[in-house]
Amino acid sequence: MDRPLRLVTTSPVDDLARTLEALLVIASQPLAAKELAAAADDAVERVEQALEILGERFAEGRSGIVLEHLAGGYAFRASRAAADACARLYERPVERGLSQAALETLAVVAYLGPCSRPDVARIRGVAADSVVAGLVERGLIAESGRDEGGAVRYRTTPLFERVFGLESLSALPRLDDLGGSADEIRGRLEAIAERRPA
Repeated sequence: MDRPLRLVTTSPVDDLARTLEALLVIASQPLAAKELAAAADDAVERVEQALEILGERFAEGRSGIVLEHLAGGYAFRASRAAADACARLYERPVERGLSQAALETLAVVAYLGPCSRPDVARIRGVAADSVVAGLVERGLIAESGRDEGGAVRYRTTPLFERVFGLESLSALPRLDDLGGSADEIRGRLEAIAERRPA
């Protein structure tokens, strides 16, 4: 005996959520609601509704991938429960620790950037060439023009915001609000860097 066909009905926002899901899967960086609306050829308000649906569907603890709003846009990442398996697949640690020098350099660039290597060296009191090169290689900082003397200036990237879970640089704590000694502030930065996937 043949079984009757069941028609699955979905709302237009559910359909849009599936389209956004596909766009976010193929995106190489976080996408803002406006960018998603343009790609989906739909209204920003409806895109935001669909993103709420995706946020519930892909929440930590409910799925192997998680929808995050950071770096000025939306992106998928592996859930914390799946992080070790993902690391084994790519044979590299998901969390690659940052050295003290790298954290200090990132802080200088994030708070004072764009700035040059000589600026970073002056503030930190030690040469910064290799540290800056390493951060560029990891995609956490990028070139942002040149200063009057011709030195390359650097700024943080969307990947930096993503790694540190920031919606934008304006989400960084104000230096005045950090309080404590330089060692205490460094410890907090290290703790944040160790918790975030790279």
